[in-house]
Amino acid sequence: MEPIRAGVVTVSDKGYAGEREDASGPLLVDLLHRMGAEIVSQLIVPDERVEIEQVLVRLADEARVDLVVTTGGTGPTPRDVTPEATQAVIERESPGLAEVLRFEGYRKTPLAVLSRGVAGIRGGTLIVNLPGSPKAVREGMETLFPILPHAIRMLRGVHTEHDHQEGARHA
Repeated sequence: MEPIRAGVVTVSDKGYAGEREDASGPLLVDLLHRMGAEIVSQLIVPDERVEIEQVLVRLADEARVDLVVTTGGTGPTPRDVTPEATQAVIERESPGLAEVLRFEGYRKTPLAVLSRGVAGIRGGTLIVNLPGSPKAVREGMETLFPILPHAIRMLRGVHTEHDHQEGARHA
């Protein structure tokens, strides 16, 4: 399979303004590289819904990346609008991804359920929201590692039949 072409978007007012170093975005880039992904774009945007939407659309429609992972802006504060921006641009939801991220996160900290992150598809691009902390990014990617390559193959229309069906015929 060709490498997954990915975009990383950090959503942070302070990171965008240069008032805080972005630790989550570079960590996400490193973890995606370890998965064999090619990082096409790494951006920091402020917690502004329109700007987040524009970046997601540009990565999906113009750069045609396979995967966009956002970090930040998923909490309950009034400035946390990443889920709303993502909902506005996706065409189909992938609720199981957001559910498993919260479930696995909860196993490590009960506060993980406060994340409002969503996941969905725009064209051939899978978009997944992760919380903004490096710990949440690391744990979220651990959860997603076994899932993402198969999801991308499915989005690309690559043959994804399960081998157990073939083996059952020969038994």
